[in-house]
Amino acid sequence: MAYRKTPAELRRLETARDHLVARATEVVAEVGWAQASVTAVADAAGIAAGSVYQHFPSKAALAVEVFRRASGHEVEVLGEVLRAEGDPVERLARGVETFARRALENRGLAYALLAAPAEPAVGAERLAYRLRYRALFAETVEQGMAAGLLPPQDGRITAAALTGAIGEVLVDPLGTPDEGSTEELLVELVAMALRCAGAAPATSRTRTSFHHSPPGGIR
Repeated sequence: MAYRKTPAELRRLETARDHLVARATEVVAEVGWAQASVTAVADAAGIAAGSVYQHFPSKAALAVEVFRRASGHEVEVLGEVLRAEGDPVERLARGVETFARRALENRGLAYALLAAPAEPAVGAERLAYRLRYRALFAETVEQGMAAGLLPPQDGRITAAALTGAIGEVLVDPLGTPDEGSTEELLVELVAMALRCAGAAPATSRTRTSFHHSPPGGIR
């Protein structure tokens, strides 16, 4: 009869796996995907390199889990903002600002998630998560049209444009240490997003920094 792990053993394994993924995420944020070797991750986690393979069959599998957890959390945060009550155009502006601010608060990890060279398996995950971001933006744009706040358009195309533009705008700032222009960048990025969606100019929306994003940046 095959041995079955006890609930206590399964909990210990899950805790160890979570610890390993958390340390791997920190390593990726510091040195990028290419330099986040199994040895480097094991050292950060305080375990032997061979122990990593008790939880993941390969470095690529570990990298995919790091990406899924980090990006999944960001999708959840964005979804909470975009699906909150109130004016859909204001929610769109707040969502863009929240996403960008969190990225700029943890630039190393955000760059890894958005643009850093990675293994093909991570690249495939990146494409999948872009679709999730697009779906959230499309939903909000469609709500804006239904409320008469945005002009008729194909919400899916606008959402794709928003997703691509936001990521492209952030790539260079995420790769530089200068944080002095963060607020100006956020204002310009929100204004760009509203123009893309066809929102009427609204000074209060583009010049006010929203303070509804969860603290701590991407994690």
